[in-house]
Amino acid sequence: MRISDLYSLNRTQATLDFVDVDVERDTPLFVSPTALELVPSEWGDECVHLVQNYFRYVLELIQTGENKRAEELLHQLHEPNETHLGFSKNQSRGRAVGNEYAHDVWDALSQSRAAATGLLEDLEDTVLMIDGISIDIVSDIATNIIRDPLIQYTQQMCRWHNISMEQSVNSGPLWDPVNHKWTSRLIELPVTSSGRLLLVPKAIVRQHLDYDAGEYYRHYILEYLQRVELNNNSELVQLLKNGEKRVTKKSLEEKYGSGKKTIVTQTRAHPEILREYKNAKKTSQQAALTHEDIALVENQQDPDWDELLMRVINLSPGNETAHLYETEVEALLTALFYPQLAYPTPQHEIHDGRKRIDITYTNVAKAGFFSWLGMHYTAPRIFIECKNYTRELGNPELDQIAGRFSPSRGKVGIIVCRNFEDKNNFLLRCRDTARDDRGFIIPVDDEDLKALIEAKKVDPFFDRLQLFEDRFNYLIS
Repeated sequence: MRISDLYSLNRTQATLDFVDVDVERDTPLFVSPTALELVPSEWGDECVHLVQNYFRYVLELIQTGENKRAEELLHQLHEPNETHLGFSKNQSRGRAVGNEYAHDVWDALSQSRAAATGLLEDLEDTVLMIDGISIDIVSDIATNIIRDPLIQYTQQMCRWHNISMEQSVNSGPLWDPVNHKWTSRLIELPVTSSGRLLLVPKAIVRQHLDYDAGEYYRHYILEYLQRVELNNNSELVQLLKNGEKRVTKKSLEEKYGSGKKTIVTQTRAHPEILREYKNAKKTSQQAALTHEDIALVENQQDPDWDELLMRVINLSPGNETAHLYETEVEALLTALFYPQLAYPTPQHEIHDGRKRIDITYTNVAKAGFFSWLGMHYTAPRIFIECKNYTRELGNPELDQIAGRFSPSRGKVGIIVCRNFEDKNNFLLRCRDTARDDRGFIIPVDDEDLKALIEAKKVDPFFDRLQLFEDRFNYLIS
């Protein structure tokens, strides 16, 4: 029973910003601390700050010998059943960490030379250097630490999708980064037969973490040691028939050993290896999972693009269907622009509620049109106005969306409407708006949506957005 079925959302996974998990069993996806750093928003920044604050404080306690206090803080960690992410094959375990699990994590950290010497810097470093720390534990720890932002996100998504929430639900442990302690409070959350439910954005989950101990050991540590042995012309150097010299990785393992203790020893002796590995990861960070990736994990169908399009263009224009039109446009665009745009916020209030934006997306693109836009123009958010009009759009509609722009919020928007009597004339008005430094507005009608869907079918990655590129180039010409 997935969230979309339980709450009759009439949505598929592609049209939802969050992972449409089974509320009784775990989905084998994991919260990635590194992925949090790829979300350029206040929400993402808050998550990164919480993870870094908690992890570094616990390490500081261990390094200064305050082990009891460190273990007390670890007691609040548990396998977060409320996200339904992880390795459980049957019912979500939701195992409370309790004293035993907390002691195991504390013991691994406190006995690690990497932790004691300050070699560890980030939560994902533990995967490389601490025995017993794996992807599921790192994901669990991160989820616990960012529970408060996840609650805020869940509440926002529930209000948008009309998912019922219960009052006075225990929040579970919430990390207080100022006072360095766990707190809790009574909140509003959806509750299923399995307990409270937390929704997790698709943008921050992965099938595996960026950091991998085996990869780091074999492709960085051993290759570094190969160069050392070759430069020293040591006894491990073999002379081949063609005159070339080599050092086998097997001989290196026999001399230096393997496992995480060896990783720690060699990283302490040669910290430049870890810097090289982490720098490489920064330039090749895992992209967000595609629709197809998630569908495969969830054993679901790929998006039905024709169905999503028809649900928009088959609607009758007019005020009576205006709200439904906005809803269907959001569903289509959320699927179409994922993972470039994320965190759709409907009826986003600005100016103390005096103005509203139909849909606001956070620009999280790492490639393609929206990434380029973010690098060269003010576009941390992309604003969408939906006009289910029977009449022609004019200056009032342009003035409305232009009035939502600001240097901090962003200055790029999209007007989605049914059709234009004279599209060229409206594009001229949009260009005039851009030339007057009032922002960049890209108009899109039913025919343009059809073109975008056809382009998506041809190019599954769909990040260049040729139609948008051409329109934007016209605005700045």
